[in-house]
Amino acid sequence: MKLRALVFEDNEELRTTISSILEMRGYEVFSYSEPLLCPVYLDRECQHEHPCMDILITDVRMPNMTGLDFIENQTRYGCKAIVGNKAVISGAWEDDEIERAKRLGCQMFEKPFKINEINKWLNECEERTDPNRKLANLRLNSKDDTE
Repeated sequence: MKLRALVFEDNEELRTTISSILEMRGYEVFSYSEPLLCPVYLDRECQHEHPCMDILITDVRMPNMTGLDFIENQTRYGCKAIVGNKAVISGAWEDDEIERAKRLGCQMFEKPFKINEINKWLNECEERTDPNRKLANLRLNSKDDTE
């Protein structure tokens, strides 16, 4: 079972690190410097029968849209992937962000994160993911599309 992951992180080095962790685990990875660049966001209303990804890892604060705003927005528009495995990373959590992340069912990580903590969470995600699940066919831009 090859899992599909979506990564949002405005720090290029950290985005590359997270993507590498996922790729070493055999994931198909699409990464962006912010949600507004991603076709999943641009589709607005989810018309897919199946989710388009298995894993979402997003920074909290990025240009133009926060990771929590992205999750709330996608939930509002019927995104089937947002109900599952999602994690939010921040270097300085504020109380309201913690409450929102909890309410949205997100795993929270603090920067700098420990790779073993990310891997432990990914193990849990893999256990929760049905190996027979189907993913929507998407025309996602090539990974690390930051333009």
